[in-house]
Amino acid sequence: MSNSQPRKQKVNIEVPAELEATYANFAVITHSPSEIIIDFARVLPNAPRSKVHARIITTPMHAKLLLQALSDNLKKYEAQFGEI
Repeated sequence: MSNSQPRKQKVNIEVPAELEATYANFAVITHSPSEIIIDFARVLPNAPRSKVHARIITTPMHAKLLLQALSDNLKKYEAQFGEI
């Protein structure tokens, strides 16, 4: 009998030292039949305009995996720091 579960592969992720972090408190999510697009922005009080600082384009499958990972991490966060 074959195992239908995908095998987990370990991937080493490198974060470049010069990578600049970007703060976002607003996201706009759109989609096409084959892609999910997430635009991240900062919205400031009393500012009539905002600028997108990062755009992530991914597949629907990866977006669903990201949703599951975010949900799992938020549960862990709330277990440690209390309900948001």
